[in-house]
Amino acid sequence: MIRNTLIKRSLNKDQKIVSIFQGERLLNFKSVVNVSTQFILSSILSTFFSLSFIYCQAQSQFTNITEQAGIEHEFGVYDGFLGGGVCVIDINKDGFEDLYLTGGTNEDKLYLNQGDGTFKNIFTSAGFSITNDYVTQGVAGADVNRDGWVDLFITTNTRNDTLLEVPRARNLLFINNGDSTFRDATADYGLDEFISFSTGVCFGDFNADGFPDAYIGNYFHEFKGELNEINDATIVNANSTAKGHLLLNKNGRSFENVYEEYGLNHRGFGFGGLFTDYDNDGDLDLLVNHDFGYKAKPNYLLQNDYPKAKFEYVGKELDMDLRINAMTSAVGDYDNNGLLDYFITNIRFNHFMVNQGIGKPFINKSKELGTKLFKISWGANFADFDQDGDLDLFVANGDLNPNCTPMNNFYFQNEGGHFKELGSQVGLNDYGLGRGSVVFDIENDGDLDILVVNQTPVLAYPVPSKTLLYRNDSTSGNWLQVGLEGTQATTRGLGARIKIVIGDTLMIREIDGGGSSHLSQNSTLAHFGLGAATNVDSLLVTWPDGNQQILINQPVNQLLKITETPKKVTSGLLYGLCLIGLFGLLILVTRWSMRG
Repeated sequence: MIRNTLIKRSLNKDQKIVSIFQGERLLNFKSVVNVSTQFILSSILSTFFSLSFIYCQAQSQFTNITEQAGIEHEFGVYDGFLGGGVCVIDINKDGFEDLYLTGGTNEDKLYLNQGDGTFKNIFTSAGFSITNDYVTQGVAGADVNRDGWVDLFITTNTRNDTLLEVPRARNLLFINNGDSTFRDATADYGLDEFISFSTGVCFGDFNADGFPDAYIGNYFHEFKGELNEINDATIVNANSTAKGHLLLNKNGRSFENVYEEYGLNHRGFGFGGLFTDYDNDGDLDLLVNHDFGYKAKPNYLLQNDYPKAKFEYVGKELDMDLRINAMTSAVGDYDNNGLLDYFITNIRFNHFMVNQGIGKPFINKSKELGTKLFKISWGANFADFDQDGDLDLFVANGDLNPNCTPMNNFYFQNEGGHFKELGSQVGLNDYGLGRGSVVFDIENDGDLDILVVNQTPVLAYPVPSKTLLYRNDSTSGNWLQVGLEGTQATTRGLGARIKIVIGDTLMIREIDGGGSSHLSQNSTLAHFGLGAATNVDSLLVTWPDGNQQILINQPVNQLLKITETPKKVTSGLLYGLCLIGLFGLLILVTRWSMRG
């Protein structure tokens, strides 16, 4: 993100003049740097970071396996601006989760999990070459046509082959053919009509018809000029901010933008959104992330009024209309009280918005919980990495490109409801330009691993900045993973809620439809760390259409696959249907008698 940053480079290679506007102040400074001096300083910093990395690797919970796993990726920025994302997806249903990574100005990657801890790039053979014509941004997966195979939606902000004025390009939808190949179905689904400057995409069935719908965050409505020359006038220009797209899935055959029809009217510098049931009423609400909230439009929380075709703005009364530079909103119940909380990444200080209960305002408790540390944060992931029964938190940090000042990632360990930052101790203190991040289980050993997308630095940088894959080598704690297969709901149960009870402890998870990390989508398998527990007393699945299933006495250390049991017609409804049928039959008999 160029984040209100104006960069001007001197033609003199021995000098650089940098003007940086941050927040509401313009800081101007000139530094004359001899090339040889700059090289020496860079070498010293590089040595320092390398020694720090070696020290942490020697005693870490996480191991960097990027190279041995075959991952080779970095996100190429366009004009120093925005990106990138990653989606966890099992494209061939072999039980091992694969990865799609957007590349920006570089080529995207589709890594097929080989089942032995390594990955193979099948990008070209899978049919994604057309993405080379675009600067790709975010990505999410859903079975849009309910054929049992997960499809991919990729957002873009311009084309690679020409420089167009904003809005610049269409987004891309790829349908899974079921044979490890995909077809470009953008035009077939009516999505070629939407020319936009898009960032994030998330899926969720907000009308509970079993077909995944989508929300697209758009950044600009119109903008002329170089993207690395954003200034204060741009931010307050009303014509710059864009509406999003609220895409209703029409029986798996097309998408219709129902933005205004559902009551949405906001504009903003959109970074996408997140479908989530914040109020525990059984339908999917929408949390929208906006950049430059302090100057333009804030974040928005919209309550789903299902079965009415309407969303209602409730952010202001619930104190969720945050006027910050919101990059993403991670969701999780950190204190196991049955209410979902939201960690929203930002420039400077992140916001830990704690749910106080239905109808009550959220409270930012980042300071009290120990997460109020100064950084520029992007991706964020709640997960029980140490499997002790509560959610920990990973945060991907990175400077604004092209400022390129190294800053390390965060690993917040949950210690009885308070968080302690242990990134350097556990081996996650990378200093690359972090952006999107996801959690998933590489080798199906039960614990959660991490992938972090890093951008290519525009300016000289003292350490490597490449996408990294970390294997979780923790051996403590039992676990349970749950995979859903919907029959009436979406086929992977996107947005469904899983609740487990062990003694007096209650834990909940939502199935991620995308957006619960910067421009990215985590695994759709729900993971629970169970500590020393050897049995799950009960497990309740609430599907997006309100249908519920309960299981009892489930063993631990397993992947539990649950197929949705169709709703049973209640006796009252059945009785009503019978009365209607008899009434109709009586009318027919009466009319027949009158004819006679």
